[in-house]
Parts: sequence; structure tokens; C-alpha cells
Amino acid sequence: MKFHEMNEREVEQALNTDIKAGLTEDDVKKRRKQYGYNELKEGEKQSALLLFFSQFKDFMVLVLLAATLISGLLGEYIDAIAIIAIVVINGFLGFFQERKAERSLHALKELSAPQVIALRDGQWKKIPSKEVVVGDLLKFATGDRIGADVRIVESNSLEIEESALTGESLPVQKTTGSLTTANLAIGDMENMAFMGTMVTRGNGLGVVVGTGMNTAMGQIADLLQNAETMVTPLQRRLEQLGKILITAAILLTVLVVAAGVAQGQELYTMFLAGVSLAVAAIPEGLPAIVTVALSLGVQRMIKKKAIVRKLPAVETLGCASVICSDKTGTMTQNKMTVTHLWSGGKEWRVDGIGYEPQGQFYRNDNQIEPKNDKALQQMLMFGMLCNHAEIQQKNNEFVIDGDPTEGALLVAAMKAGYNRSSLLNQFRIINEFPFDSARKMMSVVVKDHNGRQFIVTKGAPDVLAGKSEAVLWEGKRQILSRELTVKIQGAIEDLASQALRTIAIGYKEIPSKNVILDEKEAEQGLTFIGLQGMIDPPRPEVREAVKECKEAGIKTVMITGDHVITAQAIAKQLGILTKGSKVLQGKDLAEMSVEDLENVVEDVAVFARVSPEHKLKIVKALQNRGHIVAMTGDGVNDAPAIKAADIGISMGITGTDVAKEASALVLLDDNFATIKAAIKEGRNIYENIRKFIRYLLASNVGEILVMLFAMLLALPLPLVPIQILWVNLVTDGLPAMALGLDQPEENVMKRKPRSPKEGVFSRGLGWKVVSRGFLIGLVTLLAFIFAYKAHPDHLAYAQTVAFATLVMAQLIHVFDCRSEKSVFSRNPFGNKYLVWAVISSLLLVLVVIYYPPLQPIFHTVPIELRDWFMITGLSAIPTFLLAGTFLARKTK
Repeated sequence: MKFHEMNEREVEQALNTDIKAGLTEDDVKKRRKQYGYNELKEGEKQSALLLFFSQFKDFMVLVLLAATLISGLLGEYIDAIAIIAIVVINGFLGFFQERKAERSLHALKELSAPQVIALRDGQWKKIPSKEVVVGDLLKFATGDRIGADVRIVESNSLEIEESALTGESLPVQKTTGSLTTANLAIGDMENMAFMGTMVTRGNGLGVVVGTGMNTAMGQIADLLQNAETMVTPLQRRLEQLGKILITAAILLTVLVVAAGVAQGQELYTMFLAGVSLAVAAIPEGLPAIVTVALSLGVQRMIKKKAIVRKLPAVETLGCASVICSDKTGTMTQNKMTVTHLWSGGKEWRVDGIGYEPQGQFYRNDNQIEPKNDKALQQMLMFGMLCNHAEIQQKNNEFVIDGDPTEGALLVAAMKAGYNRSSLLNQFRIINEFPFDSARKMMSVVVKDHNGRQFIVTKGAPDVLAGKSEAVLWEGKRQILSRELTVKIQGAIEDLASQALRTIAIGYKEIPSKNVILDEKEAEQGLTFIGLQGMIDPPRPEVREAVKECKEAGIKTVMITGDHVITAQAIAKQLGILTKGSKVLQGKDLAEMSVEDLENVVEDVAVFARVSPEHKLKIVKALQNRGHIVAMTGDGVNDAPAIKAADIGISMGITGTDVAKEASALVLLDDNFATIKAAIKEGRNIYENIRKFIRYLLASNVGEILVMLFAMLLALPLPLVPIQILWVNLVTDGLPAMALGLDQPEENVMKRKPRSPKEGVFSRGLGWKVVSRGFLIGLVTLLAFIFAYKAHPDHLAYAQTVAFATLVMAQLIHVFDCRSEKSVFSRNPFGNKYLVWAVISSLLLVLVVIYYPPLQPIFHTVPIELRDWFMITGLSAIPTFLLAGTFLARKTK
């Protein structure tokens, strides 16, 4: 039997404790030995030094380091320094990112109460939270944070806000009776209080039933430790690319060295040529350029109110196929709002956003003045009187101080023009009977300026109706008949079916000389005025965002701890729950394995009343079905699923530190619509990465082929290693970075998400790399041969011509890389950064060719003007020859 199913006596026996006297110090010592301290444990931490060195385990990085060593041994010190600098900078970037990412459990520990009040040896003592043991009796009141999981044994108007665990902002009313329903969600355990939650009203006592890692918070900490961090598609693709390039480099090096030695060349000369080829094959600047491109994308995303915490995860958004989103605060405003009112058979609707006291009242779609209807006027006025909430304006935003339900009633009255201060001048509150979870009502005794005395009551509709003897019907007080009772019940059910939280308002007039001694006397013989139906409404922009995601092939799934009726209603309004889609509740989910869930998860659009374990199970089932999953959330309960998802998204305003630390993306405005903008940016970033991979690899293929062909033709080396490195790191680097700033193409959000199995060379990229690279290598070799024949005794001149031709061919080719089609399909000057990058790269080449101090370093000499015409003509062939072929094919 679980603790919430036991009565008070059974809890005492099960824990061997005494609720009247508490534990003795001897008991505490024994139990601490058995259970340990009441604190959350963190997994083993990797030292900073080991974490730094782990950044250099990548195979591509290791090969680059080997190339560095060889370059140094051969005296190519500039090459060695350049490569090692890039590797180290990249290592530091990865180190700092991972260092930030592992703070989740530290933030989780901060949610534990620092001190609690416990009954020890018959006396109440304030003790550190970590010293609490199972069986302790704790006392807590408004403003206290619960220090451990407790079974409540005394409740005085006790309400606890559990949003950190359940995601729901409304406080939960707590009781002491045993609960027998099977598979209860945390939000339904009304006789339990959990570590890290906050008391918002009343006070109570509870027996500790779980400490440390055996609490609900501890279970989340355990899930967070064990949740696997997913490798992003980009990381997988770059790893795949690195292996391909390294294999090619090794094979080519062996081939060239063997061919040269077979032709009678010296081994040293051929080994130097082989190293040159290896340098050409491996794009040393690729890791740095990918990091820079992602960083630039991050800056753009910040402007769109999305902060990226983990760089490689940016592009993962581009292939997200499912967004698992929390409801409260993400899709909804997290602001309870009265939207429907009912009294005496009439119904009104009120609009407005959040807690801003601006809105209009409507009846049958016609705008009305609420003060012209006596029943509506009384209902709004009395809802404001029987109320403790306050609306304040902070930073041009209206916020609530108090209970969200009372805040909704207050704002509804303010929209009708009522002011609480003015109202209290008309009605003086002379007594109050606070809300109690057993009575489910709150009442105030007020006296108006004429001396008349009233009881004003608000509470649960069924309860208030049961204590009423009359009803305000068509502006008149009528005795509550069976027929009118049925009509009231119908109105209650109608509002409930619309997922509205419903509050009833009632009153009775009493003789001014009467003194009401207790709530039982006050809350009898009431006149039922009407109902106010409220809901946490959807954000107005979310429906359009959900629609755009659907057009982009992305399914939106709502995951919430809220009741199923509320979840269904919001999901229908947002277009998430459509014909054929299903709703699955937490109690059903608890009985399913991940494999069982996989069989139905494609059809489920809404998961209601779920726990942290359920969220993790949902993410796993979707991933096992091949989906790239984005998981949003703001509570501690969301953190394990956020961490396990392909990309975790947390809320910047309402999100807990735990959720933020576990996430890869933080939404500054807590808005689902921002996710859509981030997805668009993520898709564009990936396309831009493909563009500069295409550009860099085509350039590298050209470099490889010009060297290989020269070796096979027994020609001298057309390029020296330092020239190849200059092209790879500097001349190629600037245009590649500029491609990372390219604007998205028009149809970027009309395409289906790319498959996570899609390789780097998919969609014809491999052919484009090889074909353009072949032509770049061919024209470079031709330029070298022409120049070498014209200057047979001046090898440096021919190498300089080849160097210039290679660079020019690449700088023209970069404009072709902006589109999947051809260089003519986009305005070549549409990316101003690219234009300036090409000009800068050209100037850098001219500097190393014509600036005398650099000529010995780069083995260059000045080129005659007539040879520039040959260089320009040959350089244009790779791009415009294939572009012309594309246009001819399109014309046909």
C-alpha cells in the first residue's frame, strides 16, 4: 500500500513514528544511517582537465594533429602552427560549452528548502533541510518551501503550488483523507506534499515519507543523470565526412608516394608531396567555420528571442519532425482569465488578454454594457469584494499578486469598470470566513453605506448551489425549485464541458443587528447569483505557428499535467487535436511499455495528466519511431525529457533553472511561436552549412586533383604546402563564413523535415563537389602547364599562376554554391557579406603575390598582366560551363 492510500494511523505504524511527540534524537541517528542525508546526489563529475583533453578524441582532430607533427618535422612550421591553433581554439569552444551544460543537478539542489521546522523529542525545532529523516513530523505555512516528501496529516486551508513538478500554475488544495484511486498522478495526490514545492495559503503538518533521492524530486534528479544526451545530426554528418576525407587523404598519399618512387623520384620529395596532398584533402578550417556559422546563427536567433546554449544543436531544429510542447505558459498565457459568465439563464462572453483590465462584454455576439444588467453587475461586484488578489503594473505589464483564480475574478470586474478601492468605500468588510478545502467556499460579511448587511460567498458551484434556497432569475429573487436547480446544473455542466474552471457567486442579506458567529451559519440560505467560467487561454499567435509547423511537416504534440477535458479544449482551439488524432492519459500511459507506446504514439496528439517518467517515455517512443524530437517545458518535471530529447527547449521567463540548464534552447518570451522562428533559422543554418561544405570540398577536390594529375604526369609540384594552407584557411575561409550568413530561400518552411539519416552528400551534393572540383583541378593544372611551358626555367612563376587560378576559380564558384540549382537562380549580389568576402580574399591573394616581404614565405612571384586574362578565362569555366548545361536542360 502506498502512503497516499493509508490513513493517519497506518502511516504512523508503517514509519514507526509518533505524530504527537515526533522522533527522538536516537531515532534520527539510526534513520540517518539507514537513509542518509536528505539531499540530492550528483553523478561523478569529470575534472576540468580531463574534460578539456576529451575534446581532442575526435578522429579527424587526431589526424590533423599527426599532420601537424609531420609538417613540423619537415620544417613546415607555419603549416604546423596554423593547424594546431585551429585545433586548440575549437577544443576550448567545446570545453566551455560542456562545462556550462552540466549544471542541472546543482540548480535542482537549490530547490530544496534550506531549513524546516520539525518535531523532535516533543519540541518544535528549526533544523537544516538536509538533516530531515523519514518519520519526522514537519510544520509548514504560507511562504514555506516543503523540505521532503510528506503525507499530510493536518490541513488548514492548505494550498501548495506544485508547478515545478506538474507544470500547472494553479495551487492544489490539500486534504488529509486517504486516497484509493490507482495510478494517481502527482497533481492528484491531494494528501501529499513534495520536496521543492511552495505553500501559497494556509498551514499544515506532514509526516516525512521520502528524503533525498527517494523523493519525487530525487526521481527527477535520477532521470536527469541517466538521460542520454543525443548526438545531433550535424555532429554525425561531420564525423562521417571527416572519416571519408581522412580515408581519401591516406589513400591518395600512399598512391602518390608509390607512383612517384616508381617513376624514380626521391622518397623525401614524394613524401613531401604526399603530406601536401593530405593537407589539401583535410579542410583544416571546417571545424572553425562550422563553429563560426553556428555562432552567427545564434546571434540572429537572439534577435528573435531564442537563446542557444549548445551550438551543435542549432541545426537540429532544422530536421525536427515532432515538437512535444508543455501547455501551460507555452501554448497558453499562464494567466487565468474569465471568458464566460452565466446568471439567470443568460450567458455573456468577455474578451481581453491576460491580466490587463481591458475587454468588452458580449451577449449573443452583441457588445453590451455590463452595468446595465443587475445580475451581471452584482456577480462581478461581489466577485471583486470576496477577493484577496491585487493587480499591479510592472514594466508596462499587468501582473497578479495573489491566487490566479481570484485574480481572474478581479480582472473581470475591472473590465466592467469597477475599482476595488471605490467598492470598499461602498461596502465595508466587517468579517471574513477564509477559504477551506473541506467547505470549498470563502465568505465575507459586508455592510453598505445604508447600513445593510450582506454575506457574499464564492466557491465550488455544486457546493454553493446546495447551500442556496433561492436564485437570481431574470433580475428577481426566486425560490430555488427543482426546475431551476436542473437549469443551474445544466449551466455548470455546459461550462465544464468547455474546459472552464467555474466559480459560483452567491449572497444573502441579514439584519444589521445580527452577528454571524461562524461560517456554517453564514453559508446557509444563500441566493445563487451565477457562474464565472475561466481558463488559461491560448496565446493568440500559437494557432498560426502550429499551422505553419504542420505545413513544414512538423507534428505538434501537447504534453500536460492538466486534466484531459482542459487539454482537449485547448488542443482543439490550437488545431493540434484534429479528426483521427487521439488523447492518452497518464494512468493509461503508466501501464504501457515504451514498445507498446511506439505502436500508438503516431496517432496521439495530446497526453494529459502525465508525470516526469511519462514525458521521458514519450520522447523515447517518438525517437524509436525515427523522429527528431524537440521537447519544450519550464518545470523541474520537464528537465529529464528536455535533456533526453534531440533538442530541449526551456522557458526563459517562467522556466526553472533546472529546465534551463538541461535545455539546448531557451525562449526569452516563453512563446511557442518563437519555436517556429527558431526552426526556420535552424533549417537555414543547416542549408548554409551544406553550402560552405560544398564550397570547401569542391575547392579541396580541385587542390587534390591538380596535385595528383601533376604527379601522374611526372610534372613538378604545381602548389607548395603553404600555398594550399593559405587557400584552405584564409582565402576559402572568408567566403565560407559569408555563406553562413546567406538569407533563407523562399520555400524553406514548405519543405518536409530532412531525414536524420540524410548524409552530407545527399540531394546531389556529392556530384556537385566532384564535378566542380574536377573542373577546378583541371583548369588549375592547365594554367600551370601553360605557364610552365612559357617559363620552363621559372617553376615559381608557374606555381604562382596555378595558385592564382585555383583561388579565382573558387571565388567564382562560391556564387554557384548559394543555390541548389545554378548560379543564375539567385541574385549574385543578394548576399553583401559574400561580395565583400570575395573582394577581401582576392586582395589577400594579390598581397602574397605582389608584396615582396611575403613572396619568399609563400614561394610567389609577380604575374604578368597578359596571364591574368588566361587565369580569369580558365577560372570561369567550372561555374559557367555547368550553369550553361543546367539552363539548356531547363529550356528543353
